[in-house]
Amino acid sequence: MNLRVFKKLPMGQQADCLRRYGHFLAERREDSFTLRLYALSDFYAEEWRVQDEEHILFIHLFQHPGGLNEYLHKIRLPEEL
Repeated sequence: MNLRVFKKLPMGQQADCLRRYGHFLAERREDSFTLRLYALSDFYAEEWRVQDEEHILFIHLFQHPGGLNEYLHKIRLPEEL
């Protein structure tokens, strides 16, 4: 699924798609938020949640690798790469 198609999905379906098909790369904290980074197809998705809560506030999508700067020291690549 590419970025254009993913953007058209409601956020609940986006979250489900990330859990099922996305590659979890890293997690970080910013202020009182927990951010989880996923790679899927031709884009990255960053889930924003209030720290220690399950409810997703929003999902930030990007394609430019500059968006990865805050994660570079935490990214775990799959072993098969």
